[in-house]
Amino acid sequence: MTERVHHSLLVIDTHVDIPWPNGADFLTDGPRCVDLPKLRRGGVGAVCFAAYVPQGKRDASGDAEARARALGMLDTIAHMGAEEGTVLARDADAIEQAHLAGRIAVIPAVENGTALGGDLASLDDFAARGVRYMTLTHNGHNALADSAIPRRDLGDAEAEHGGLSALGRAAIGRMNDLGILADVSHAAKSTMMQAAVLSRTPIVATHSCARALCDHPRNLDDEQLIALRDTGGVIQITMVSAFLKPGAKPSDVGVFTVADHVDYVAERIGIDHVGIGTDFDGGGGVDGYMHAGQTPALTAELVSRGYDGAALGKIWGGNFLRVLRAAEAARK
Repeated sequence: MTERVHHSLLVIDTHVDIPWPNGADFLTDGPRCVDLPKLRRGGVGAVCFAAYVPQGKRDASGDAEARARALGMLDTIAHMGAEEGTVLARDADAIEQAHLAGRIAVIPAVENGTALGGDLASLDDFAARGVRYMTLTHNGHNALADSAIPRRDLGDAEAEHGGLSALGRAAIGRMNDLGILADVSHAAKSTMMQAAVLSRTPIVATHSCARALCDHPRNLDDEQLIALRDTGGVIQITMVSAFLKPGAKPSDVGVFTVADHVDYVAERIGIDHVGIGTDFDGGGGVDGYMHAGQTPALTAELVSRGYDGAALGKIWGGNFLRVLRAAEAARK
């Protein structure tokens, strides 16, 4: 029964790291959490694959390296979306059409605004490659904004910009123009709250959890959840064990803990503002849900808690499609 319900849904995982530098790893059922065979077994219809750029030195050489890496990874994502049975999905309609055709939608994203190399024109390059969201920061402050987790080894102070820098504010404006969602995962609270006020479109947290249940700087507290809701945005609960339960290892938590965070967000700000972003192949995974092939386990847990088909449809994809469409409608 639950298996049938699960496979009737358009399941969208909003944050997965890509196989890098070898995109061919996507095709075979190997050691990675996410590949084509596992996606098919797990009934996952669409994935946001992130071009992840680690925070490095903020100088001309570091900027050039970050931008080149992001563009190279986006090229790899494009190839992943050109395989038999996949499609590179540049908008919400394409995601739904791929699902109806039985194909897996590959959705490009960028993790860490340092990928811009300090140049807002990079956003136009990203948009041309189909990028649908960009996280403003990763671990460590960058030229755009303060991060939730400063990098002391890079000389970060507790706060550098007091939230968004002038460049960061300009970046959000340009992202709005291009239909690229601002992702506040990894951002400092000051950054996130300012982005919520500034953005003309919904903001998203594609892989975060509720701070009320796990007091970690990467999670969103109640004030942040309300601010996100008021933009029309979505928080996608992630599988990183330490974000689900303080100090937890993957074996310490399971789909029940993930569902606890879904419950909390749904009760606090509404079912229209919660989803799932596993962060598979980037540290995500819990007992019983360690790879994409095990995705039905989370659906089964949510069904056991009384979530019906309509609610599951919102959690697994409908809410994210809604914010994508809002960004598309605001595009200039």
